[in-house]
Amino acid sequence: MNQMSPLRIAIVTRAMASLHGPGGLERHVDDLVRHLLASGTAVTLITRPSTRGVDSQQSEILNHPHLTFHPISYRTFPGFGYRGTTILDRNSAYPFFGWRAGRVAARLAQDGQIDLVHGHGASVLGFARTRQLDAYRVPFVLNPHGMEEFGGRGHTRSALKALANRPLQLAVRACAHAADCIIATDKAMVPNVVSNLRTQESRVTVVPNAVDLEVCDRYASIELGRQQRTTNGITPSEFLILSVGRLDKNKGFDVLARALAQVNQSQSGQTPVSGLEQNWRWVVVGEGPEHQALVKLVNQLGIGGRTVFTGRLSDADVHAWYETASLFIHPTLYEGSSLATLEAMAHRRPVIATMVGGLPDKVEPGVSGWLVEPGSVTALAAVIRDAIGQTERLATMGQAGRSIVERDFSWNTVIKHLLAVYRELLLRAEALSHVQGRVSG
Repeated sequence: MNQMSPLRIAIVTRAMASLHGPGGLERHVDDLVRHLLASGTAVTLITRPSTRGVDSQQSEILNHPHLTFHPISYRTFPGFGYRGTTILDRNSAYPFFGWRAGRVAARLAQDGQIDLVHGHGASVLGFARTRQLDAYRVPFVLNPHGMEEFGGRGHTRSALKALANRPLQLAVRACAHAADCIIATDKAMVPNVVSNLRTQESRVTVVPNAVDLEVCDRYASIELGRQQRTTNGITPSEFLILSVGRLDKNKGFDVLARALAQVNQSQSGQTPVSGLEQNWRWVVVGEGPEHQALVKLVNQLGIGGRTVFTGRLSDADVHAWYETASLFIHPTLYEGSSLATLEAMAHRRPVIATMVGGLPDKVEPGVSGWLVEPGSVTALAAVIRDAIGQTERLATMGQAGRSIVERDFSWNTVIKHLLAVYRELLLRAEALSHVQGRVSG
């Protein structure tokens, strides 16, 4: 690589938000590509063709002069799922896509068109399989993300489900074994990465998922937040509990519903000290397969009148809810990094979260919020009771959360770290090439 030329990085992924819709991995890849391009890096993007209409965000990325797009079709089987979200699809179409997308990356590497491959999950399987036979040794970085296919603490898996996920597990492990560097998105995730991918800790580097503080601040509209409250019949004095995420079983929203029902029952017949103890509402932003079940559950629990399901919202509306919330609760049973939690913290919201995935790296108990055991209705209810009505304490926690994000989880910080990882791997590959040249000469 010429020292004066820009880095040429191939990003290989199953999806990204501007092309395929929202999701944790999708949003991460979108931000990664944007910030790499802003740093002067040349990006080769290998992913599926767009499944969305052309908008300004998509055009900004695809029309960038330093971006080259290689679309790879994603071939699924009839009835195997929607957008790669089911077990059958993830364990058939996804590895097959990874084989084909990875082979494109291998060809580009062999032709000298890229300096480094950064793969996400099993999307780079073809590169991993062919890399062990190559002579060019282009460095390979793997980000396995949340690794839901392996399960995790607080995430119940049946033996049948574990067996069904076996093909995807093997695909991700094959990628890990071929990688020069495996990224863990949080310090707390390192043991999971090492054990699930059966690798050495020395090969794992922590590079956090991040949020764009400029975007959060641009959307931080107090007025729009007030409008959200008014439109949904929530008064300015009501204590607003916010949750954001896909309505899946593993997100634990049913656990939070039961905890809020306990809070509601414990308050019945009591005289509130400040008026806030009983005056709360729960807003759930997102959609997913558990939506109807959750609506039925909150009505059965007697908190349907206190609960608002918004469905999927625009970025501006989601950030408006963050801005007007009193408290953010993420009751997930399994998690990778949780961009929603980082966004809430960026908006200076105190957080109640579970002790899973990378959440303990973000939520500092007593400083920026609370951590509870996943799946524990009683523990979650107790913490919610502790939080409601403590206006001054919550404001201090929210500010502490913002400081944590600024220090460790903003893209301005993380992209510098990631570029340093790239350069270290490239220098190592260059040194190895020189040694091999001397030996062969």
